[in-house]
Amino acid sequence: MQIKSICVIGLGYIGLPTASTFASHGVKVTGVDNNLDVVKSLQSGKVHIFEPGLNEVVHDAIQSGNLNISQKTVAADAFIIAVPTPFQDGKKADMHFVDAAAESIVPVLRKGNLVVLESTSPPLTTRERVLPILEKSGLKAGQDFLLAYSPERVLPGKIMDELIHNSRVIGGIDQASAEAGRDLYRVFVEGEIFTTDSTTSEMVKLMENTYRDINIAIANEFSRLADRLGVDVWEAISIANKHPRVKILNPGPGVGGHCISVDPWFLVEKAPDITPLINTARNVNDQQPNFVISLAKRALGDLKNKKIAVLGLAFKPDVDDLRESPAVEVAEKLHKAGAEVMACEPYKPDFKLDGITVSASLEETVKLADAVMFLVGHTQFKSISPSELQKLTSSKIIIDCVDTLNWQNSEKRQLWLDAGFTVYRLGDRKNQ
Repeated sequence: MQIKSICVIGLGYIGLPTASTFASHGVKVTGVDNNLDVVKSLQSGKVHIFEPGLNEVVHDAIQSGNLNISQKTVAADAFIIAVPTPFQDGKKADMHFVDAAAESIVPVLRKGNLVVLESTSPPLTTRERVLPILEKSGLKAGQDFLLAYSPERVLPGKIMDELIHNSRVIGGIDQASAEAGRDLYRVFVEGEIFTTDSTTSEMVKLMENTYRDINIAIANEFSRLADRLGVDVWEAISIANKHPRVKILNPGPGVGGHCISVDPWFLVEKAPDITPLINTARNVNDQQPNFVISLAKRALGDLKNKKIAVLGLAFKPDVDDLRESPAVEVAEKLHKAGAEVMACEPYKPDFKLDGITVSASLEETVKLADAVMFLVGHTQFKSISPSELQKLTSSKIIIDCVDTLNWQNSEKRQLWLDAGFTVYRLGDRKNQ
């Protein structure tokens, strides 16, 4: 299928990299977003999200004339829906962004067009939700226009590279739709492209993130067991992983981001009676911030009026993405417990949290702290030395929830101990 023009609806963490990458490969692209601030920002040359390499690609794509930014969906050969699918109360998928995007295509849909849904969605969304909306145009899916589902499978912080080099799955409502989707993404995808049906493609995406969520859940549960049994979970995991068929992940304050912490609920929503394992894993990870609070109380006693410096609010290291971040939840819970919370988030210093001071300055964050809590392993935080921290704060209490201090390294550990710091580590009762 020959694609000369594409309309990408949704210019967030996936839509903008996708639109700019197509444009950088010579395709005429209109990027659409309903947020006027986003549209104006991009039109003025300012990228509203942080992702390594994205700024340059977007700038070049706009300068070339191949990428146009608009608030309105326009006619094109192909449409890509890349809008958010958060969940609402009851852990149910909120599909109103997808519905609105599909509705916006209806007036400009023409015979021979291809529509691709990229937004992570519950199984059967393409067939049972998007297809009926598009057919309001009077055109028939599979007969007059093509329809497929192709989920993003990229890692924040590496999106621009993985968008091109990762494998891709295209699920069509029929074979012709799957093949058209394959032709579309072959414009820039260098990885292998697999074609299947739309529901299988939807399932693949959810399975990938659910698998990861379950594996993180067992690591987090191990951290709680280690805490109760007087074990250092980090040491135990390191030894267990010497087994050739074992690869236990690291525990942490929870699971965040718009994929792993959300996608499993889409499967539970579709079949709650046969997904007890998925449900349990989600609840384990959702409860992990409470375990962090219990660790803070062990270190500080009553948290009321205690000054706690929280280092990191993003859902993972070295990104500015705070969606569903457990670090944010921990900060809010500390505040609710009566603590005075100062947070350092170098990748999003303008982030607003009620009652919590957010800054990019490590010095300002830790200056008056009673305790310093590491919640995200940003590169900047991993490089902090005991002597450096001593100069910035009089606090001698550290709460490390992500092994930022690399405690298994005996030389580094001794430096912190010699500097007089008392370190409380998540999942480590052996050394406390």
